[in-house]
Amino acid sequence: MKKFILTIAFCFSFALFFHMELVNSVFAQDNNSNNSTITIPTTISKEAQNALVNITKQMPEFVPPKPNDLKAWEELNKQVSAMWISQSQSLVDSFEAKITSTKLGNVSVVDIKPKDWKDNGKILIYIHGGGYTILGANSTLNTSVPMANATGLRVISVDYSLAPFSKWNETTSEVVSVVKALKNQDNSLEDIAMYGDSAGGGLVTSSVLKMRDEGIGIPAAIVLWSPWTDVSGAGDTHSTLKSADPFIPETMLRNMGDAYANVTDQKNPYVSPVYGNFSKGFSPTLIQVGTKEILLSDSVRLYQALNQANIPVKLDVYEGMPHVFQTNMYKTPESSLAILKTSEFLKEYLNHQQRP
Repeated sequence: MKKFILTIAFCFSFALFFHMELVNSVFAQDNNSNNSTITIPTTISKEAQNALVNITKQMPEFVPPKPNDLKAWEELNKQVSAMWISQSQSLVDSFEAKITSTKLGNVSVVDIKPKDWKDNGKILIYIHGGGYTILGANSTLNTSVPMANATGLRVISVDYSLAPFSKWNETTSEVVSVVKALKNQDNSLEDIAMYGDSAGGGLVTSSVLKMRDEGIGIPAAIVLWSPWTDVSGAGDTHSTLKSADPFIPETMLRNMGDAYANVTDQKNPYVSPVYGNFSKGFSPTLIQVGTKEILLSDSVRLYQALNQANIPVKLDVYEGMPHVFQTNMYKTPESSLAILKTSEFLKEYLNHQQRP
């Protein structure tokens, strides 16, 4: 369990490498990682090459909690979240955003208004990653606050209940409840976009399907960073790239998925939206993913499903990039370009003034 906590903590703390001059040898005492075979392509930026070298040198081995071990998941989330908040605080403070904790639809959220924000009625809802089992709205401010700053948009980060305490049906209902509450405040869905990373990307997609099916409507656009769209793990790269991505060991992914949904439910579109029927309509979608990640198939398959249903969709693939590189390798040229493209996509569909 201790090794697993170190692994998760390292994965998330490394995202601060380009923000803050942290000592990145904290976990160097355990260098016999099974990730040593990860290749460092020369076709990516020097900054990204250096980041991947550091990651592969320092990643420890681990044993993840069992899917239904409530105490172990709770302890893991507590420790990782506390570390993440502590290490990212100076970064978050540097953006000088106004951050308020509140509730929408009886669900806890963090309301983020970037510095010099002007209310244009546009809202970006953020659904955080963490394999459905760890992190929260407060511990992922290092993602939501920079996004608010980059886009100039008000960001609502949803603090949804975590697995295994909450299963997929309850979790998607919480996300839908937040959207309904915003509608009840006279916000139009045409002025609302959603984005999520990893499990958060899958949860955005499945929640939009649920909103559509319940007659609530769909947001103006969605952005998905390395989305986890097939919890069953059926995609090709779940096998072929399982040793390529330094951020997601395959056993971790499997146990997190089983904590979120029983095996018999894992191909339900509200769990694994890649199995959804998009011919009934869906939001314009931007999918960003790297060629080095285990979830590459999840993005490719979702793109094909949306494209075949004639939904406006862009698949934006980045050479040699690992899982959620936009945050995990922040300030590399690849990350900066991806965030710029995200901002441009949101501007196109929300019709707002983009930050210079």
